[in-house]
Amino acid sequence: MTSKIRENVMAENYFGLTDTGKVRGNNEDTFIAQKTTSNLVLACVIDGVGGYSGGEVAAAIARDEIIAQMDKVNTDFVPAMVQAFRLANKSIYARKQQEKELESMACVTTLAMVDVDKNQFYYAHVGDTRLYLLRDGSLVKISKDQSFVGFLEDSGRLSEAAAMSHPKRNEINKALGFDGAIDTDDAYIETGQSPFLPGDMLLLCSDGLSDLVDRNEITGIITQGTSLQQKASQLIEAANNKGGKDNITVVLVQHAKASQQPAATVPPTALKKKDFSVREDKPKVDSVVGSANTKQEPAKVIVKNNKGLSIILAMLCVAFLCSTVWFYRQWKSSEALVSRPVADTSTVKNAHNADEVKLQQAIDKVTGDTLVLSDTVFKQPIIISDSIHIQKDTLYIQAKGNVLFKRDSSYNGPALALSVNCKHIVLDGIKFDGFITGIQSHNTALELKKVQFLNCLQPLLKLYSFDLKNPVTSSLPAVTYTTDTLKNTSTKPNGNKQN
Repeated sequence: MTSKIRENVMAENYFGLTDTGKVRGNNEDTFIAQKTTSNLVLACVIDGVGGYSGGEVAAAIARDEIIAQMDKVNTDFVPAMVQAFRLANKSIYARKQQEKELESMACVTTLAMVDVDKNQFYYAHVGDTRLYLLRDGSLVKISKDQSFVGFLEDSGRLSEAAAMSHPKRNEINKALGFDGAIDTDDAYIETGQSPFLPGDMLLLCSDGLSDLVDRNEITGIITQGTSLQQKASQLIEAANNKGGKDNITVVLVQHAKASQQPAATVPPTALKKKDFSVREDKPKVDSVVGSANTKQEPAKVIVKNNKGLSIILAMLCVAFLCSTVWFYRQWKSSEALVSRPVADTSTVKNAHNADEVKLQQAIDKVTGDTLVLSDTVFKQPIIISDSIHIQKDTLYIQAKGNVLFKRDSSYNGPALALSVNCKHIVLDGIKFDGFITGIQSHNTALELKKVQFLNCLQPLLKLYSFDLKNPVTSSLPAVTYTTDTLKNTSTKPNGNKQN
């Protein structure tokens, strides 16, 4: 199959290129690489989701909306990018309502506004397209993949190689066109800004590149002394050489000026020397400002013999020592408080019935980060007569079929109790019936997907641990949810995000 390539004409310090790949029959990717009317570089990669035609339509809608909204922006870039994403989301969602065959379409995107003159770039991101910054030969991933596997990789729980081969690699949590949560959830769109220094380079790419070509190989290609066009072509060739399972898109933006090196600065010596008598209050000092390798002649200074100065220095030393001891004691006391056990969720009680025992053992003994509960194993509702405890750092529990947790009539505790050790727990497709409290968690990142709470007085009880000896300043996030689950949060078999 011959790959179809679309590219823009390279202009100054930016270049974009997209390729269909070796497997796909059409290209659902698109990109933006152009100057705005404010002379900023607008760089964007968009990856369509939703099948043969839907993804391509969603990507095109997002591209047009972003260009229309960002072309004339010359200040407040981050709010403008957020607004552009929200309008694109709205346009895609409206089109889905009009055309039944496009109801599963969406797109993921990464956008950068680059102000070369002021050495800054601003970015906004939704999904699993990526933004990298190359500086001094080191490639740093700026954006975070909004997916379960992306979270594991970004937090260091999975290596890059393990993440690239993970079976859930292409499941995404967020996209443009999914639903209205983007308008109310401030965390839905990842945003930021960073210095863009002489010699720096930005790489925006779709997962058609990052799923197949690791960071070391990408770095090796873009650090070569070639043009941006050649670098982009070599990146796409590298992905195609490894199977080209998906559409591949890259946009490069380079700070054209050479990287600056600090140089020694010598003060002017044109001033005429004057004949000064030796004075104790204005000693003569020859100084040189520059790098650490600059040799300086010691200055001859006559210092007044002053015992008072010695006494003051001694008092300052004593004060410093006392404050150090005080801060150390405060630190130890707060450390003891934080390490104090919270509640009793760290102690796993014995479950009473066979299904509870089977469920608790499955959670305790699961290898890896994913546990699948099937209704072929749990054919009847699981009667909960004591809390089922989760103590793993990270766990994805997915129900296959009708998996129901039902409260024993004599039990008033939570169905699931998440330990203080949990960092990120995902529950998918589970039903809770009749509980006073469905789930009890601590300072835990808890994600619910298609979870149902039937006749539950309190679906979720979230506990927080603080250092109560000191005043607390904290922002506790509000919960945003939808009763219509994310139908388009699905895998992308063979590199294709679709149901």
